[in-house]
Amino acid sequence: MSAPARDKERYWPRPTVMDVFRSPKLLTKEVLAGMVVGLALIPEAIAFAIAAGVPAEVGLFSSIVMAISIAFLGGRPAMITAATAAIALVIRPVADEYGLDYLIATVILGGIFQIVLGLLGVGKLMRFIPRSVMVGFVNALAILIAVAQLEHFTGAAWLMYPMIIVSILILWLFPKLTKAVPAPLVVVIVMTLAVWLLNLDVKTVGGLGELPGGPPMPFFPDVPLTFETLQIIAPYALGMAAVGLMESLMTAKLVDDITDTHSNKTREAMGQGGANILSGLFGGMGGCAMIGQTMINVRASGARTRVSTFAAGVFLLILVWFLGPIMNLIPIGALVAIMFMVAFLTFDWHSIAPSTLKRMPKSETIVMLVTVIPVLITHNLSVGVIIGVFVAAILFVRRVAHFTTVTRTFSANEDTAHYEVDGELFFASSNDLTTQFEYADDPKRVVIDMSKSHVWDASTVAALDGIEQKYREHDIEVEIIGLNEASGTFHARLSGNLPSH
Repeated sequence: MSAPARDKERYWPRPTVMDVFRSPKLLTKEVLAGMVVGLALIPEAIAFAIAAGVPAEVGLFSSIVMAISIAFLGGRPAMITAATAAIALVIRPVADEYGLDYLIATVILGGIFQIVLGLLGVGKLMRFIPRSVMVGFVNALAILIAVAQLEHFTGAAWLMYPMIIVSILILWLFPKLTKAVPAPLVVVIVMTLAVWLLNLDVKTVGGLGELPGGPPMPFFPDVPLTFETLQIIAPYALGMAAVGLMESLMTAKLVDDITDTHSNKTREAMGQGGANILSGLFGGMGGCAMIGQTMINVRASGARTRVSTFAAGVFLLILVWFLGPIMNLIPIGALVAIMFMVAFLTFDWHSIAPSTLKRMPKSETIVMLVTVIPVLITHNLSVGVIIGVFVAAILFVRRVAHFTTVTRTFSANEDTAHYEVDGELFFASSNDLTTQFEYADDPKRVVIDMSKSHVWDASTVAALDGIEQKYREHDIEVEIIGLNEASGTFHARLSGNLPSH
C-alpha cells in the first residue's frame, strides 16, 4: 500500500458515515446521540451568550451553524463544536466596547486566522503534548464541568436535589438494561414529563433567556472595512483563534485516545476556522470544540461518526425553531445530572490512585498538577496546557542534561589523556561540559571521543571550541574523534565561526 493510501486509511475511522446509513441500528444510535447533545447544548449556548455580553439567540445560532458545518469540515468524527465559554471570555471586551457587529467581525477574522494556522501545520504541534499534560487537561476539564453546574443551584427549589439524584441513578442503571437508547435522552424525557405532569416548580430551560423565533439568517457585520477596524479586532481575533484551536485539538486528541482511532488535526484546525467564519456570517458568536458535550456524545451515548454531530445541530435548530414551548419545560436538574455524570466519567481516577502515585515519577505528577491548578484558578484550559508543557519541557531538559558523563583514562605510557563523552549534548548539558576536563593536569596530547554522544545545537559547538581553546592555551594538542555523520557535519559548519564569550 502506498504512503498516501496508508494516510487516507489512517484518517478514516470506523464506522464510516456510509456504514451508519447501511445499518438501521447504527443510524438510530447516532441520531439519538445527536438528540441528546442538542438538548445539552441549549443551556450552555444561552449561558455562553450571556457571558459574551450578547443576546441568547447569538449563542444558539452559533451552536447550530457550527455543529452542522463542522460535521462536513472537521477532521475528528463525533466531536461537537459550538459556542463555548473560552471564546466568550476572549471576545467579550469587543462586545462591551464596540458592539455586536464588531464582535461578529472578530469571529470571522478569527476563523480566517485558524485556517491560516491550519495551513501552517499547527495541528502537528499536538505531538509535543506530553501524556502528563493530557492527564492534567482531562482532570481539570472534569472538575470545571462539575464546578460549572454549581451556579444552577443558586435559588433552586429543594425539588432539584432529588431530581438530580434520580437522574444520576437512571444514568447509572439504564445502560445495564439496554444501550439501544442513550441514558441521557431517557433522563431528559422522564424528567421533562415529570415537570409537565406534576406541575413541579423547578428551574427550567425557559428561565435562562428568550429563545429565537426562527432559524439563523445570513448576516454581515456593519463595520467599516478599514485598517483601523483591523487594528481593533485583530488582537482579539488572534487570541480567539489560538484558544479555540488549542481546546479543539486537545479535545480531538482525547477522543482519539477514547475511541482508539486517528484524526486529521490539520483538517480539524481548518474546519474550525471554516465553522467560525460561517457562524459569523449567520450572526453567531463563534466557538470551538465542546469537551463536555463531546464526552456526552462519545462516552455517554457511544456515537462515533459525523452523523451524530450533524444530528445535534439539526435537532437544536428544530428545537429553537419549532419546539420552543416544549424545550422551555426541560428541567435544569436533568441537564446538571448529565453533566455531573460526564465529569465523573471524564476524570482519570487511575491517575490519583495511591498505587499509581507511588510508581509514577514525581516529575510526571508535578506536571499533571501544574496543568490542573492554573486551569482551576483561571477557568481557562489553554493556560493550564501552556504552563504544563513549559514545566514538562524544563523537567525533561533538566533530567536529560544530567545523563551526560565524561570519563577520563590514560594511554599505557600516560602520554595521552582519553576523554569519553557519553550522552546528548545541547545547551543544558553542554554548558557544564567545559568544567569536566583537567586542562592543567593533562599530558601534552588529549583525545576526546564523541562516539557515544550527539551534537544538537550551536551551544555544544561553542563549548567544544572553548575546550580546544583552553587546551591550546596550555600548549596541549587536542583531537576530537568519533563524531557521527550528522554531528560531524554540524560541527564542521559552525566550529570557529561562533563568537566567544
